[in-house]
Amino acid sequence: MKILIVSTPAIGHINPLLGIGRVLIAEGHDVAVLSGSVMRTRIEAIGATFRALPEKADIDLRNIAEAFPEIKTLSPGPELSRFYFERVFIDPSIPQREGIRQVLRDFPADVIIAGSLFLGALLMLLGPRSDRPAIVICGTTPLLWHRDDGAPLVSTLPPAASDAQRREYAALSEGYSKDFTMPVGEYLNRCLAAIGIAPLSMDILDAIVSRPDGYLQLTVPSFEFPRKDIPASVHFIGALPIVPNQAPLPSWANELDGSRKVVLVTQGTQANHDFGQLIIPTLAALANEPDLLVVATAGGRPVDAIPGPIPSNARLASYLPFEWALAKADLFVTNGGYGSVNQALSFGVPLVTAGVTEDKGIVGARVAWSGVGINLATNEPTPDALLEAVRAVLDEPNYKAHALAMAKEFASIDTRSEILRILEQVSGIPGVDKGRRIA
Repeated sequence: MKILIVSTPAIGHINPLLGIGRVLIAEGHDVAVLSGSVMRTRIEAIGATFRALPEKADIDLRNIAEAFPEIKTLSPGPELSRFYFERVFIDPSIPQREGIRQVLRDFPADVIIAGSLFLGALLMLLGPRSDRPAIVICGTTPLLWHRDDGAPLVSTLPPAASDAQRREYAALSEGYSKDFTMPVGEYLNRCLAAIGIAPLSMDILDAIVSRPDGYLQLTVPSFEFPRKDIPASVHFIGALPIVPNQAPLPSWANELDGSRKVVLVTQGTQANHDFGQLIIPTLAALANEPDLLVVATAGGRPVDAIPGPIPSNARLASYLPFEWALAKADLFVTNGGYGSVNQALSFGVPLVTAGVTEDKGIVGARVAWSGVGINLATNEPTPDALLEAVRAVLDEPNYKAHALAMAKEFASIDTRSEILRILEQVSGIPGVDKGRRIA
């Protein structure tokens, strides 16, 4: 099969799609990836063919604040969410659609796999079915489908437990619709009108989930708020396999010998420009805990970028082989990136999360609701708050028990087989798992 992967040029968006690409290439499929020029090396490293987005969509989003400096003036809330959708995701959608069309002229893909916020794919879905191959969306954030209890989708509220809560949530949703859903929908429809597409009559987030031929959600059902009416095209496919040995073992690897509990802390590979948000306060919080070994990874930046003094019970690395680190970890302290949180849970590692920007707040809300950890619900937790949360998760067995139960659920899903099965289903091409087209 020929498979075209299309992704927003940001690390958190493209990494899961490249994980799918690795699975498909290993099965013998011909994979091309359309994304930003800054992702070329990363794309070609998996053996895929790189195709660059048109200039107006070829943006470097590895540091969102550099790409859009005005974002620094916006506080978390509807205004910031609206900015992301309008400027970062909707504005590039028309050139993204043109980029897809250009690739399809000489790479007649059987299936397009798109990140959930690559809205050029949504524009293709809103056009005639005859003008496109099958399109599968990959959910790289919590499920973008309305909630049964009426709460705003992007809220951090747990599922309603009473009629009174549902009424409260409905009132909040009315304000959310006024501040976000309606203006974003109007903004999108103006863009659609400019290219002759009829206006979208439903919530843009619901459309992202319901319109594609298949939707791959990168988690398990227990890590998602319950819904009764999720479309049948949505498939929970667990966690993608971690590419092994992406970094060498550190010189201090033998110290993770079980004599001390291991706390792994990272700010990921994107929101790691200010280690004062999470890594530094975590090191300070746990500096006087002799039973703990604190392992901090700088997400690819030099370890010297983490300012000292470094506590004696801390060990630093620029990168770590993540599959090795998670197998050794007793606790994961993170700002709440969706991919890394799900990877940790697939290893049965409980969490402390601290992040509210992008989708991190709603990821943290699911951590707290599902009982697999504590959500501090801030971008800048204090050392005291971190110490209390870390000790609670390590000392109270329920957190670990919930994380292990979720790991068992992850283990029950054969992610590779699910991906291949769904591609066969949407493409109508039997034998996808054999890596070749069968007549």
